[in-house]
Amino acid sequence: MKIPLVDLRAQHTALASELKEAFERVALSGQCVLGAEVERFELELGALVRARHAIGVSSGTDALLCGLTALGIGAGDEVITSPFTFFATVEAIVRVGATPRFVDIRPDTLNIDAGAALAAITPRTRAIVPVHLFGIPAALRGLDKSLKDKSIFVFEDAAQALGATLEGRPAGSMGELAAFSFHPTKPLGALGDAGALTTNDDALAERCRQLRVHGAARKHHHALLGGNFRIDALQAALLRVKLSHLQQSLAQRSRNAQSYTEALASVAGLSVPRVPLEVTSSWAQYTLRIHEKRRDALAVHLAEAGIETAVHYPRPVYAQPVLAHLGVRPEGFPEAERAAREVLSIPVHAELTAEQREHVIGSVLAFFR
Repeated sequence: MKIPLVDLRAQHTALASELKEAFERVALSGQCVLGAEVERFELELGALVRARHAIGVSSGTDALLCGLTALGIGAGDEVITSPFTFFATVEAIVRVGATPRFVDIRPDTLNIDAGAALAAITPRTRAIVPVHLFGIPAALRGLDKSLKDKSIFVFEDAAQALGATLEGRPAGSMGELAAFSFHPTKPLGALGDAGALTTNDDALAERCRQLRVHGAARKHHHALLGGNFRIDALQAALLRVKLSHLQQSLAQRSRNAQSYTEALASVAGLSVPRVPLEVTSSWAQYTLRIHEKRRDALAVHLAEAGIETAVHYPRPVYAQPVLAHLGVRPEGFPEAERAAREVLSIPVHAELTAEQREHVIGSVLAFFR
């Protein structure tokens, strides 16, 4: 039995007729960049996130870059964020000329918390970028009130969290701005790269729309230095197909996660994800923690059983060679360092069959026996 971490073949086979119709609709329309398909997708996405504006862009990375630029963040500014995230979170901060300031993660959710972020604020802090890791929203309680008079923005990195909620509020609606990724492996995945920004701020939304088309308010009139951050009409149309099935897909991911937790929670030497009561996760990943330096041995064991796994992430972001100039010392981030040694993600996608799920559970249990 071969069980991939993400089964795009099965996902696209089930939606083949709808995806084909969307492809033909765009091909025959002659509108390949922006246009009606993008506008409809943005309206549908905004309704899901409960945001007044959704702005489709070319990738989750470009969403971060475009959003930071729209917020006016640049040289001399500091941005507080997590050291345990995909590289793009911090890459975008450095690309706009700002300095990332890291806050260690919580051992339960692997996200930064509001208290630690507030304590890290300096006079140069312009934004906090909480990462909703693996589809579990970071606790943001208290940030709005504390930052209200400090001109400090909350910019959610919600790349993995579409459909997740915190205290009933959707990820992507809790800060001034939020970035989403629609990489094919995400719960809502394009057939290529795509992303989006969401906001309830009219001025920010207009600035993001200008930035995605080279800073142009109208054709050949460039008021800002932006970039080519546009989402393709084809990707928007294909995403609309998948968006109509998203709630069903998220419910199946949740059932798979619940089955894993029920079967594995009591295994000695193993920790399953801990989701706070006030959170609904999108289960972008189901990430185990394996103690006593046995993580890599479990990955080999599962590979031999035909089960694909992944380490998200094998090192904190500050340990990447290109960021060595920041001079961040690992001793200040014991939880991020420990997580990098212990995490292992197993298949949780909506296309996972009951038989495959039981094979994963049985294989993990066999290892610990």
